Amino acid sequence: MGDTTKQVPFVKGLEGVAVAISSISHIDGKAGRLIYRGFSVEELAQYSNFEEVAFLLWHGKLPTDFELTDFKRKLARERSLSSEISQLLRLLPASSHPMDVLRTAVSAMGVLYRRCDGSGFSLIEDAISILSKIPTVLAAFEAARNNRPPVLPSAELDHAANFLYMLHGKLPEEKVARVFDAILILHAEQEMNASTFAATVTASTLSDIFSAITSAIGTLKGPIHGGASERVIEMLDEIGDPANVETFIEEKMSAGKRIMGFGHRIYKTYDPRAVVLKSMAKELVKSDPGRKRLEVALKLEEVVVERLGEKGIYPNVDFYSGIVYSELGIPKDFFTAIFAMARCAGWAAHIMEYTESNRIFRPRAIYEGSTDLRYLEEKAKARCE
Repeated sequence: MGDTTKQVPFVKGLEGVAVAISSISHIDGKAGRLIYRGFSVEELAQYSNFEEVAFLLWHGKLPTDFELTDFKRKLARERSLSSEISQLLRLLPASSHPMDVLRTAVSAMGVLYRRCDGSGFSLIEDAISILSKIPTVLAAFEAARNNRPPVLPSAELDHAANFLYMLHGKLPEEKVARVFDAILILHAEQEMNASTFAATVTASTLSDIFSAITSAIGTLKGPIHGGASERVIEMLDEIGDPANVETFIEEKMSAGKRIMGFGHRIYKTYDPRAVVLKSMAKELVKSDPGRKRLEVALKLEEVVVERLGEKGIYPNVDFYSGIVYSELGIPKDFFTAIFAMARCAGWAAHIMEYTESNRIFRPRAIYEGSTDLRYLEEKAKARCE
């Protein structure tokens, strides 16, 4: 019998391969549009709030006033950490990357908090628990690694404002909280990207949502997925001055290396999230480091688009996000974890949707090795070598 895997089409990185039918989000890469449940991400970032968007992603509709109030109450009620998780965070090395901390903490949450018995209701309850506790985990770790007592979550604040309050130990200005809320909306969902696919693959085995979210966090950590925003800031600081941009680009292009924060697998024009974040950066930046980074970023965008725009290379979501995060007082190594804090809403939405009509993922690999080796013969040859 012939090898049937030779008849299976091979698509490296599954590029362009559809693996699910979904009504959660849609990307129009040519037009530069990102849609959540029918709504443009720009409109949601301008008028909505993160809790409402999470509800929309999970339930497929905007909540009534009562439903939104009830959803916010449930989220606020789940923010506190158990003594076991709090102790775990204190025991982790201060040098740990926040994404490693988050991956470890969510995995531990699955042991301590899991309620799901297979029903849709309890799946949502577990999702609420994870979404609510991630900000508390990150703020508590920041306190622990700086030898400060953690700031306990406030049930009176919205999701975004509460995180900034726990992180900095003071109430954020309304404008600042609103900017951060919009950032979470922009990062909440992005169709079937690598981390969402990882979460969905794990969920397709009918494993629990804590395991699926842990898989997603580990995937998002990679520098060519969620970790790119940290490297953008490092790049901007390395360039240092707009006058150095041309030389920097020449060196990168000559060496065939990527320019961080540019290009996307699907978007072939401006990423709509990058457009919103650019506007935020211009409005928000006040510090000297922030102004210098923004000047470099604007010049870098100008030159890269001029040279590579015809190839579909434009700023992506990571390009301006780090500048905004830094201006909000968020440590650089927290950038990807903030991404995860927001994207947890999208991951959970896909887990819920896919498992409703579940089929375990089982792709094939095209085999290129031998098929007729004999053990005793090969063992004898090995002894003689």
